[in-house]
Amino acid sequence: MPAVILAAEQENILRIHWDEFTFGLIAFIVIFGVVVKMWPRLTSALDERANQIEGGIERAKKAEAEAEETRQQYREKLEEAHRQYAQELEKAREQRAAIIAEAREEAQAEGRRIIEAAHAQIEADRQHALAQLRSEIGVLSTDLATRIVGETLSDSAAQNRVIDRFLEELEQTDNPAQAEVR
Repeated sequence: MPAVILAAEQENILRIHWDEFTFGLIAFIVIFGVVVKMWPRLTSALDERANQIEGGIERAKKAEAEAEETRQQYREKLEEAHRQYAQELEKAREQRAAIIAEAREEAQAEGRRIIEAAHAQIEADRQHALAQLRSEIGVLSTDLATRIVGETLSDSAAQNRVIDRFLEELEQTDNPAQAEVR
């Protein structure tokens, strides 16, 4: 029996099972029909998707080129702004130097004017003091001469002569005590 079981168990593997073959053929025809019918839509969808991707790539390249152009323009504007800033800074330095020089010149001119005014004032004060001193010396010398001589110098011309002679002698000598009254 074991040989019979073995023979019965061994079937011909090349034998066609018609029910499986029929089902497989129907499934193949249905799938083939669906694929044939859907193939144009599938290819058009794939083509459309490829076109969209390529268009997206082209748009991205254009956008990148525009961005690079904008970046380059920005760099140029930035460089121009730096140049203008440097020029304005140089102008400001020149103006500062000019203002400082002008202020220095004005200060020096004002200083010279003040010094000249001070010299003029000193000279005017000196002349005034000399005139006042002459007047006082004249009065004192007249009083002294009147006491020494014992006469009154009522004559104005005589008084002026005595005063002038005394002042001349006083100016010629270094020591005022040596000046004589005549």
